[in-house]
Order: sequence, then C-alpha cells, then structure tokens
Amino acid sequence: MTIIDADGLIMGRLASTVAKKLLAGEEIDIINAEKAVISGSKITTLREYDETLKRGKPEYGPYFPKRPDRILKRTVRGMLPYKRARGKDAMGRLKVYVGIPMEFKDKESVRIAEASMDRLSSNKYLRLGDVSIKLGAKF
Repeated sequence: MTIIDADGLIMGRLASTVAKKLLAGEEIDIINAEKAVISGSKITTLREYDETLKRGKPEYGPYFPKRPDRILKRTVRGMLPYKRARGKDAMGRLKVYVGIPMEFKDKESVRIAEASMDRLSSNKYLRLGDVSIKLGAKF
C-alpha cells in the first residue's frame, strides 16, 4: 500500500501518476485531498467547475461531486478505463481522504516529485479545498 500526501501537488499530474500505478496493481491511499493544487487562473477554474456542476439535471445527472476527496477521485477515474473490468478493479484499489485519518498518522507518505507545484512559474493556482467551498461543499 502506498500513501500519497496531496499537499502541494498539482491535481492533474497527481491523477495521471496515480492512474498508472493503479493499473500496475498498486493499492494507493491519498491523504490531504483538500490541499491539492489546480493550476491556472482562479476565475477560469471556478467558472469551469461551476459549469460542470450545473451541467446535468437533478433528476438524472450527470452528477458532479462537491467534496474535495470525491473530486480528486473522479479526476483519477477520468484517466482510467473505468467501464472495463481492469479499470473497475483499479478504482477499487484507490482511497482518497480529506485530512489525515488516524490510521495514517504514524505512517510515512510518499512525495511525487513530478507533480510538485514547484514547477509552476506564477502564482496562478487554486487549492482544491477552496474550489469545493465555492461549489457548496461542507467538509
């Protein structure tokens, strides 16, 4: 089992790395999902997520999550063949948490260097927790 701390990691790069590892058969737990970073303009990012949330009808969807752990899990799902058996198995090996659960307090987490926000040249980014609060999440 691999524990990944999402604090300061770019969400898309994190999701693609995690998807590759899941398809390879690893079990992955992601902690601090609300501290993941979405790069780009704040206004554009919030508008795109708001449009995605309001795309469907309340009766029949598509349903888009508001909580940061579920948004991150849905992002990883988009990089997997989730309608096929191997994609469903891979999604079963992924767990995403807001904050750090008690069972992971003493364990060491892995840092993914290629997803670090140090590669961003400007301060155009937004934390996933802030996006969730703007969408109306209560976590």
